[in-house]
Amino acid sequence: MRKLTGVVCLLGAMVLSAQAQADEVAVLDWRAALMNSESAQSSISQLEGEIGDQQREAESLGNELQGLQERLQNEGDAMPEAERESLIAELQEKGNRFEQLRQEIGQAQQRSEQQFLEGAEPKLEQAVDQVIDRHGIEVLVEPQGVLHSSRDLPNVTEEVTQIFNSLN
Repeated sequence: MRKLTGVVCLLGAMVLSAQAQADEVAVLDWRAALMNSESAQSSISQLEGEIGDQQREAESLGNELQGLQERLQNEGDAMPEAERESLIAELQEKGNRFEQLRQEIGQAQQRSEQQFLEGAEPKLEQAVDQVIDRHGIEVLVEPQGVLHSSRDLPNVTEEVTQIFNSLN
């Protein structure tokens, strides 16, 4: 009977030990934690305000370019040479403006993202550290980095976002 009790206790300790080890691993999607934060949403709104006119102009130009290209393809052969050349020149001019706007928008987005990340990084580290300490996490992995798990790993992304939002 003592042997059976010893085996049961040993198995119980092994199960508890395995459970404790499994709880020391958690998943964090840090990009989602940041993008769902109040400061990211504010930064996105501010950027949209800054480049909204350019985006609308680019969208309008894109539609115009598409229409001009279709017209050139459908009617180009039947057009007088001067009209076709004028249409091609208009396409090139609007295409250049479209490309310029696209580059300006991309640069503004990069600047905004860089500024946000520089300011957010210390707060994100602090939020992650608090969650790690609170849950005794020893291994923190990104969702894309988990190849296999026999059970659902705790996902601390939302908790990190909440703490991030609470930090000044």
